[in-house]
Amino acid sequence: MSGYIGSIDQGTTSTRFILFDRSGQPVASHQLEHRQIFPKPGWVEHDPMEIWTNTQRVIAETLIRSGVARSDIAAVGVTNQRETVVVWDRRTGKPFYNAVVWQDTRTDTLIKDLARDGGIDRFRGKTGLPLATYFSGPKIRWILDNIPDARKAADEGNALCGTMDCWVIWNLTGGINGGAHVTDVTNASRTMLMNLETLDWDSELLSALHVPRSILPLIRPSIDSAFYGVTSADSPLGKGIPAAGALGDQQAALVGQGCFDTGDAKNTYGTGCFLLMNTGDAPVHSSCGLITTAAYRWDSRPAVYALEGSIAITGALVQWIRDNLGMIKSSLEIEELAGTVDDNGGVYFVPAFSGLYAPYWRSEARGIIAGLTRYVNKGHIARAVLEATAFQTRDIFDAMRKDSGHDIGALKVDGGMVRNELLMQFQSDIIGVPIIRAKVTETTALGAAYAAGIAVGFWKDFSDVRANWMKDKEWIPSMDSAKREEYYKYWNKAVQRTMDWLE
Repeated sequence: MSGYIGSIDQGTTSTRFILFDRSGQPVASHQLEHRQIFPKPGWVEHDPMEIWTNTQRVIAETLIRSGVARSDIAAVGVTNQRETVVVWDRRTGKPFYNAVVWQDTRTDTLIKDLARDGGIDRFRGKTGLPLATYFSGPKIRWILDNIPDARKAADEGNALCGTMDCWVIWNLTGGINGGAHVTDVTNASRTMLMNLETLDWDSELLSALHVPRSILPLIRPSIDSAFYGVTSADSPLGKGIPAAGALGDQQAALVGQGCFDTGDAKNTYGTGCFLLMNTGDAPVHSSCGLITTAAYRWDSRPAVYALEGSIAITGALVQWIRDNLGMIKSSLEIEELAGTVDDNGGVYFVPAFSGLYAPYWRSEARGIIAGLTRYVNKGHIARAVLEATAFQTRDIFDAMRKDSGHDIGALKVDGGMVRNELLMQFQSDIIGVPIIRAKVTETTALGAAYAAGIAVGFWKDFSDVRANWMKDKEWIPSMDSAKREEYYKYWNKAVQRTMDWLE
């Protein structure tokens, strides 16, 4: 029997391939970064061809490093940055334009036009989403409206579009030679084009956004025993490996953390920060600024839903002070620098670089550093950078408890920033519950592996996932409640000062 599951993790800054064994442990991996393209203020793009080239390279290098034969891989799963979208020519496989990234704000005018009839909640009843530049449907519309060749090809039936899972699976399973043009329910639920109840593209939404159904992928389950397709002979995995699981990155982390019961919650600390709570087999619509989203679907079983709070800038803020300000030489240095001071010195950093996401949804907001005095040094700035992630998570945490009616007794965490122990302790202090770090911190890739593995019978069901999960470390809150609320009061004052910056 094949002994491994492969997972492609196509993220905002890099692409990885990881091989997992039956115990859910990573045995080999490789990762490559891709360029971040900023043509104008607020515009963020990626080169889809570079990403596909990197995908092939990380798979090939992982196989070399591991010594694992292709025949020993039972299936492959895909997880991805969710709202980033690409439109390409089905005849040549070439994109008409760069991928427009989830952080991109160029659709702001379109969003305002759509909101004139019904406000930002115009489509929330069907989609679970507010009108925001974040989501991929308006990005597809922008490409079709502004790239003449793309609209012409769409009208002639020669264009395809999709989020990055769709792009990777299509290329992996043959591309122009019969590649599977599919996406899963979690990625489709982030387009503003899928109806959460029917789990299909919605005619009213397609009409409002002027997106033709013909260019959209088929929506499939996240765990698909019928497979999306099999890898082609010219793929780095060789011919015939089932592509059987796909999940947007945050839903993949939810699965990887074993959050299968209503009320289970996890937070992923990466480029952005994403807190999700499993709400069971019925959508829970938010009154506190959260997103209602598909969590996963296993074959024809009822879909499972989640409440989500999305934060645009967390780990990206650490990268910003490294690359733009030169305060540190590597991201790992931020903890040491922040540790040179006892507190934030009264400084609060709200990184609304592309507006405020949940629970505010204020696209006109911009970043601010508040509370500066002559006393403040770079250690205080570094600490404020880390605390910004924890404060933004507190915003989401409080909203999620109100919307769901569930207490969150502990928060499972994963992602690159959870290695930062100063941040994890402050996170526990500011929300007042234990923080639990999983033994395997690459839970996003692991969740996609579980989806593919369950689909092909490599793992039996969710009980195998729960059995594999192990705790690495736990942080217990130690801050008294009065101090906690004092900190949070000044954070809220700083947030208010970011708003209405753009006219």
